[in-house]
Amino acid sequence: MELLQLLSFGPDGWGPALLTAACVTVAVAVCGFLLGGVIGAVIAWGKLAGGLPVRFFADVYTTVLRGIPDLLVVYLFYFGGSMAVTGIFNLWGQEGFVGVPPFIAGAAAIGVVSGAYQAEVFRGAFRVLAKGEIEAGKSVGMNPLLLFRRIIAPQVFRHALPGIGNVWQMALKESALISVTGLVELLRQAQIAAGSTRKPFEFYLIAGAIFLVITWLSQRVFSWLEKRARRSTSGGIV
Repeated sequence: MELLQLLSFGPDGWGPALLTAACVTVAVAVCGFLLGGVIGAVIAWGKLAGGLPVRFFADVYTTVLRGIPDLLVVYLFYFGGSMAVTGIFNLWGQEGFVGVPPFIAGAAAIGVVSGAYQAEVFRGAFRVLAKGEIEAGKSVGMNPLLLFRRIIAPQVFRHALPGIGNVWQMALKESALISVTGLVELLRQAQIAAGSTRKPFEFYLIAGAIFLVITWLSQRVFSWLEKRARRSTSGGIV
């Protein structure tokens, strides 16, 4: 009963605050994940088709971003970005410290980290493609754009989906690290509620349960996408 009171939407309940914080968590994770998808696609292309300097840069990018702690990346984007923005504003005569919005810093940090992992997922998915299908497309006169749209993209998407689903789960969990910037996402809201009520176990348990619900729903969505992708390719190329 006490737990229900803590989650209630009444004047003494924390339900609205936790729900808003959960939405912030999902929003920052989605923005970072989508940014990582763009970065990952570019880096994967660099590894597969780029020249030696491009491949070297892509290899350095994935090695560094997968090798350093994610929390360090968040700190670098938040504090380093704030220093850079402050320096720019000072050049224009504005004094004082100008901080990067925590949401932007968090989404950018998640994006560059997940981009390193998504690059490897895309690269591995492309390696699975049968070269004969690509050669067949070229033999019938497909231009590169049509070849990508009808053969490469659907196949890469299908093979990459399981790995991309795992990267999304990572991005969702990494969103909890953004609490160090002051952004009131789910973990930060749980900390605030725990400090106000002196019930840390209850609120951290609630936060964990909410994360599990979001994770479960995400798994269902990706499972549906995988089944749909398999059906769309089982009958041949459209």
